[in-house]
Amino acid sequence: MDKDIVILAIESSCDETAAAVVKNGREVLSNVIYSQIELHKLYGGVVPEIASRKHIEKINPVIEKALKDAHMTLSDVDALAVTYGPGLVGALLVGVAEAKAISYASGKPLVPVHHIEGHISANYIENKDLEPPFLCMVVSGGHTHLVLVKDYGKYEIIGRTHDDAAGEAFDKVARAIGLGYPGGPKIDRLAKEGNSGAITFPKAHIQGAPLDFSFSGVKSAVLNYLNECRMKKIEVNTADVAASFQKAIVDVIVEHTMEAAGEYKIRKVALAGGVASNSALREAMELACSRRHLEFYRPSPLLCTDNAAMIGAAGYYDYLNGKRAGLDLNAIPNLKIGEGL
Repeated sequence: MDKDIVILAIESSCDETAAAVVKNGREVLSNVIYSQIELHKLYGGVVPEIASRKHIEKINPVIEKALKDAHMTLSDVDALAVTYGPGLVGALLVGVAEAKAISYASGKPLVPVHHIEGHISANYIENKDLEPPFLCMVVSGGHTHLVLVKDYGKYEIIGRTHDDAAGEAFDKVARAIGLGYPGGPKIDRLAKEGNSGAITFPKAHIQGAPLDFSFSGVKSAVLNYLNECRMKKIEVNTADVAASFQKAIVDVIVEHTMEAAGEYKIRKVALAGGVASNSALREAMELACSRRHLEFYRPSPLLCTDNAAMIGAAGYYDYLNGKRAGLDLNAIPNLKIGEGL
């Protein structure tokens, strides 16, 4: 395409209010994120009602700053991209309503974007050479998906969790050993001080679905271990618990990803999602890919967390594919990949 396509993207699916300006799907002109983590720490997790109210308060200033940082106005933008699912319904509605209002006022087309497809597309921003097909392991607080990226906007889930997502398990174990919220980064830091071979926690395998995941068992095993130690008055080495638990999670994720790459004869593997910033997972996946001579891609940690640049990247390819929404666009909190508009 000869003409540059500039997308103004909005993301508000959970507790980050974000806006970005992205050119041609891969060049980020601005990426503004207002995080509510400090606010939700008080409650040990995200409180949906508080998140929604804070999005309302912050969304206009965040969008204004994104345009200012990109040295652009709305007239310079070709289209608006907005996350419409999955996520917290109240939080999503704030972003969707904002995008519809701007689209109506400016006459710019509105492109609805799937949040998880956004996470996958974050890999395009820093890896200019990455093109489908490739295998993407999406690991976040709400999702653990092995996704076959067949083409831009064309996805097939070939592995999924049957219960807790990996990030959810991290948060629950972090709370149990007294680390608080958010659990993932805190376990990652503490695990560096521990021995990952100190405790053997189980790695679940789903009969008849070798590429699927289950993390409730390892979470329960950690809780049972902690309870047993307390009952027997055995001192708990929390660093060893964190390291051993993290290893159990990482090993399964890497094993399944490598198995899928072999089964589907894919030579390119990517990580995506909030847990993709976990240092042990990144190192283990990189080593496994290197041993098998696979190309490995992962976004920088900033682009692993919820952000609007990734929505702009996904929105660009959706825009090229003719995906559009009207003013009747609604938030879909349980939206599945491949569903919707």
